[in-house]
Amino acid sequence: MPKLDDIIVGLDIGTTKVCTVIGQVRPSGIEILGVGVAPSYGLRKGVVVNIDSTVDSITKSIEEAELTAGVEVDSVYAGIAGGHIKGINTRGMVAISSRNREITKADVNRAIDSAKAISIPMDREVIHVFTQEFKVDDQDGIKEPVGMSGSRLEVEAHIVTGAVTSAENIVKSINRAGYQVNDIVLQPFASSKAVMSQEEKELGEVLIDLGGGTTDLVMYINGSIWHTGVLSIGGNHVTNDISVGLRIPNVTAEKIKKDFAIAAQNLIEDDIKIDLPSIAGRDRRQCSLSELTEIVEAREIEIFDLIDRELESTGFKDLISGGVVLTGGGSLLKGTEYLAEKVLKMPVRIGYPVGVQGLNEQVANPIYSTAVGLVLYGYKNIDVKKIFKNTKSAGSSFSDIFERMVSWLKEFF
Repeated sequence: MPKLDDIIVGLDIGTTKVCTVIGQVRPSGIEILGVGVAPSYGLRKGVVVNIDSTVDSITKSIEEAELTAGVEVDSVYAGIAGGHIKGINTRGMVAISSRNREITKADVNRAIDSAKAISIPMDREVIHVFTQEFKVDDQDGIKEPVGMSGSRLEVEAHIVTGAVTSAENIVKSINRAGYQVNDIVLQPFASSKAVMSQEEKELGEVLIDLGGGTTDLVMYINGSIWHTGVLSIGGNHVTNDISVGLRIPNVTAEKIKKDFAIAAQNLIEDDIKIDLPSIAGRDRRQCSLSELTEIVEAREIEIFDLIDRELESTGFKDLISGGVVLTGGGSLLKGTEYLAEKVLKMPVRIGYPVGVQGLNEQVANPIYSTAVGLVLYGYKNIDVKKIFKNTKSAGSSFSDIFERMVSWLKEFF
């Protein structure tokens, strides 16, 4: 298979699956060439717990995507999530010392560096710095201060940090699979690039990615990120509840969830009987759809209650004018949209990846939101990829990744 320089690969390493999406840069945008999905056995709640198993899952996913696309890849944009992810809002300020008092990009960089000057434990690293708005003297609400005149420049920013070891293990797993890492990207941020429009972000919306091991969220207000959060609960907890409640194996519980489960009792139209497998020679059993839904609804309500508390704790919930976008595999459960609206008391829609060509029908599924978003992130930063491109044999170290993180400025300027 040929190698192409204009290829961008998004790698979503999740708790239940590893998803790879291969895109190619075209004059009109991104064309999706290949998709690969493999079961994930090496992660727990979004964090690598077995590198060998993770390497195996990554290899299978990428090779499947390569086979579909007919190209060979050597580098990826990788997502990161997990309970170790923390976000904090901060502020920085600098004086404008030039004679004409005109603000330059260097002044903006100094202001952002000032905002980053917060106490971070040695075991954590900055993953993203998202600027929210600037203030020049007494004028606030400024998005682009370069070229303006003033004596004082302030910036409000949202800083996302993660555990060094967790990020390092993701990079190691990808390197051992034989690929280099162009950048590590917060998964809900990547998902938002694929399923949310700029108008929605300006209006004020929350992206909630319902994964297998975690529920990730990112809050946009006036087009900027004001809150990020990760809840260590997801679709696997629903599956486990079904397994315990119906006394069936976890694998069977997952299949029954996908085939029959409904998130809310009052959405049941026909209370059908569901055949349960025989275990250890016992007689085959049945359960009703209402029994299954009772188990599922209780856990789903708990998940959305936790999300609601998270949103309330930010103090920004009243600024979410647009509502909520649900994505990820958990959003495919029938009735999830209805139950979310009921608990969160705001408009909710399911987010499907958009903004790509080629296999767009194949990736038009919430389970691909993060992987497609990673490709779109790479597309926006393609020049950074070319600057820092290394050979496949050399691989990329964890320190290389965070050296490249200075390129986050390109997202804003």
